[in-house]
Amino acid sequence: MAATAFVVDSPAVKYSEDKIESTFDYHMTECTRTQGGVSVKPVPKTYEFCTERKVPKTGLMLVGWGGNNGTTLTAGIHANKNNISWETKQGLQRPNYFGSVTQASTVYVGTYGGEEVYVPLKDMIPMIDPNNIVLGGWDISSTKLGDAMKRSQVLDIDLQKQVYEYMQSLKPLPGIYLPEFIAANQSERADNVLKGTKEQLVEQVRGQIRAFKEANELEKVIVLWTGNTERFAEIQEGLNDNWANLEASIKNDQSEISPSTLMCVASILENCAYINGSPQNTFVPGVIELALNRNVFIGGDDFKSGQTKMKSVLVDFLVGAGIKPESIVSYNHLGNNDGKNLSAPACFRSKEISKSNVVDDMVGSNSILYGKGEHPDHVVVIKYLPFVGDSKRAMDEYTSRIFMNGMNTIVMHNTCEDSLLAAPLILDLFVLTEVAQRITLREQGVGDFRTMHPVLSLLSYLTKAPIVPPGTPVVNALFKQRDCMINLFRACVGLQPDNHMLLEHKVFSA
Repeated sequence: MAATAFVVDSPAVKYSEDKIESTFDYHMTECTRTQGGVSVKPVPKTYEFCTERKVPKTGLMLVGWGGNNGTTLTAGIHANKNNISWETKQGLQRPNYFGSVTQASTVYVGTYGGEEVYVPLKDMIPMIDPNNIVLGGWDISSTKLGDAMKRSQVLDIDLQKQVYEYMQSLKPLPGIYLPEFIAANQSERADNVLKGTKEQLVEQVRGQIRAFKEANELEKVIVLWTGNTERFAEIQEGLNDNWANLEASIKNDQSEISPSTLMCVASILENCAYINGSPQNTFVPGVIELALNRNVFIGGDDFKSGQTKMKSVLVDFLVGAGIKPESIVSYNHLGNNDGKNLSAPACFRSKEISKSNVVDDMVGSNSILYGKGEHPDHVVVIKYLPFVGDSKRAMDEYTSRIFMNGMNTIVMHNTCEDSLLAAPLILDLFVLTEVAQRITLREQGVGDFRTMHPVLSLLSYLTKAPIVPPGTPVVNALFKQRDCMINLFRACVGLQPDNHMLLEHKVFSA
């Protein structure tokens, strides 16, 4: 049996050289609304999980590889892989993967001698080592990654100097550029673009993926969009409302098919999972139908890195405490190329939508505070300010109604290097997607083992506007999202979900 740092000793789990097989008792409830209120019926089910232990050699192809996020992640992986240290005015710095939930967080598993025991999340089931990721990708700018890293001005200068030669050996593949979908101010960067009809563009991208996979002897590839925010594409009957119409629209070179949708279609047709890290509506109905037909994972939308992550924590806390948020105002300014692109109103509108819907499920959970159709006033503002570069400033004001209609206002200010928050999210989205591809499950004794739903809601913890399978509640509350992810991995090794009841310590023995 393969060695592992974390083993569960239970009849509910069996380890072999190739697999981890487990059984898991899942307790759900069915609710019925009655004249008197709500009737709740517990419904227990037992599921079987099978997780492949072998981690295949996997490549990550980034759309927008030459941007701040792509260069920061690439340089960071190289520094970690080669243990590159660098000097700053605070002293010697060493590389890490802080900010990554898969690489730098731990999971509670029990107690020993009265003390809580935690293990690294990455040790629960086999996950890809970030240092083994093979990176590649596209950019509409031909700038090599070394110069692109310098242009981004994110990493400390001594680190830049040490990784520059490696970074400068990397050049993005030409990408899809359709100027009507992004800000006009991006045209000066667009010197590395594919030419042709939309059908030809899809075929060229498919060829690029196959060539990357073959050149690096990869077993599989995952594609992730970290490029410019596009404006929303129109959803039209006969255009993109199902796969047959979307396929015909691509063949007919229809104008309202976005670059991100073309990239996603190419990825799915190559059986590569596709993750959308920006807020545009890449996953039009025709794309989702294609993913379902081919059973290829898709996930998104929009990295949840700073301001929105705090919002999904704070509003959850307020509503859960019986405090009623009445007004939420979020303002930020940034000076990187993302901010420059978002200065175009149509592109900003995509971001505004993804940031504004993040409180809906929490507000909807409390009918004592909010009547039907009632919602806090919620405003999101983003301004482009070149001087601050990647060091985004975010300011938030939450005004809530408290006891006897008193008012409480919480104001927060956050300064951060935007890409240093986003880069580990890219890493996590990739690692979690790769893990999900090795997990199958079924209700005990019913049919064959199957993958999770192709619309991979497991990634919701990391995205502002998570897409979920039809009929599935959208959950934005951060701790619910993390619990979902952690408890899924616990199920893979036959452990029940965390409950933190500690009943063994609550029974008094005189």
